[in-house]
Amino acid sequence: MKYVIGIDLGTSAVKILLLNQDGNIVHEVSKAYSLIHEKAGYSEQNPQDWVDQTVSGLSELLQTFEGNPSDIEGISFSGQMHGLVLLDENNKVLRNAILWNDVRTTNQCQQIYDVIGENRLLEITKNPALEGFTLPKLLWVKEHEPHLYEKLNKFVLPKDYLRYRLTEKLHTEYSDAAGTLLLNVSKKAWSKEICDALDINIDICPPLVEPHAEVGFISSKFAKVTGLDSKTRVFAGGADNACGAIGSGILEDGKTLCSIGTSGVVLSHETNNDKEFDGKVHYFNHGLADAYYTMGVTLSAGHSLSWFKEVFAPEESFEEILTGVENVPIGSNGLLFTPYLVGERTPHADALIRASFIGMDSSHVRSDFVRAVLEGITFSLNESLEIFRQEGKKIDTIVSTGGGTKNEHWLQMQADIFNAKIIKLSSEQGPGLGAAMIAAYGCGWFPSLQDCAKKFLTIEREYEPIVKHVQKYMKLFEVYKEVYLKTKSVNEKLMEYRQ
Repeated sequence: MKYVIGIDLGTSAVKILLLNQDGNIVHEVSKAYSLIHEKAGYSEQNPQDWVDQTVSGLSELLQTFEGNPSDIEGISFSGQMHGLVLLDENNKVLRNAILWNDVRTTNQCQQIYDVIGENRLLEITKNPALEGFTLPKLLWVKEHEPHLYEKLNKFVLPKDYLRYRLTEKLHTEYSDAAGTLLLNVSKKAWSKEICDALDINIDICPPLVEPHAEVGFISSKFAKVTGLDSKTRVFAGGADNACGAIGSGILEDGKTLCSIGTSGVVLSHETNNDKEFDGKVHYFNHGLADAYYTMGVTLSAGHSLSWFKEVFAPEESFEEILTGVENVPIGSNGLLFTPYLVGERTPHADALIRASFIGMDSSHVRSDFVRAVLEGITFSLNESLEIFRQEGKKIDTIVSTGGGTKNEHWLQMQADIFNAKIIKLSSEQGPGLGAAMIAAYGCGWFPSLQDCAKKFLTIEREYEPIVKHVQKYMKLFEVYKEVYLKTKSVNEKLMEYRQ
């Protein structure tokens, strides 16, 4: 039996999966590391922590592995997007990595618009200038830490640095490069126009490869400390959302992913690069060669339910909180919730908007509020689907993952609000599984990633939309969309009272 490893470098931990040729997870390891918050809005990590914890996890995995290390044929990677790792001429790290959730770069985002122009930026990169992206971070370092910027030889994304340390080969691939604001997404090349306009040497951009490209082998040094075979093949991998899509089977048009974690993501496969979404949703290169994906984000998806639980029922489990929600009618007895607890991303890139319960009266009980929270989260995600559909996308099948799959009534609610068939998979490993699938495909186990998905992924249950429910929710959705418009100015005025 042969094996592959998928390494998912997340924000709080690295997760390592060992899979066999049948797609069964033989072993999994997770190793945590910390965030560094020196100031409000700053979020950094020490890249050495990624390396140390990955080595620790691989060593633990190999110690429990009953086969021969040479039976592990390939390794690939998934990782947190947008993070900036700066390297000198010897590929030594110049400073802590600045992460995707660091928001210090508002001025740099405006600088990008002033120099490039909002429309031209969208034409080249398919995405707006947001604080989370890599280019604003690079400009921040250039302005505030010029002594380090002068030493800069290459920048890379987090998983690419980890892969470099394991292989001593430096690359990035298209799905992660698409989140930098430096890639011409359609042409799959670094944008000389953007680099020249912002006085950035294009040579600091790493070589580009396909996600499934074989980029080297485990170095003898890391083979020794982990127990891996030095002939283990290493494949580039992909950004966490791209690998999450692969690990959920989002590999053809019509297939869409709804992932509900702390935030919520709606991600849809795109075969072509010619659609224009005017920056309303993200548009990135997929982990599948010559494919793309569009993505909308709800900042407080699962977080909204967690917030409600912690504030109003901290001693209860989520199962207890959700008990009886199926007995509340559609519309929560006239109660609406908008999940803007920390602002919103899609379709309103608004840091000041805040959440609302609308329509409360003395007849409402806790189960009404709980159902309203679930409906509000799902309505917010549906706003991304509405944008996709308005641009002519056909969305008939949605794979649901994360917290939204933990309750069958919420799954049916998704089918009814999204007006699409909802699929629950028997196993949810998302990005780590996607990385392992890239390795399996790269090793030649399957002729395509689609064939790999047919072998590795199993459907546990499907939920079809109920026509009469769809009709009620379509009407209520229009009311939901009014809440943002009618509370925006109120929330802006309330900001001065928040401490």
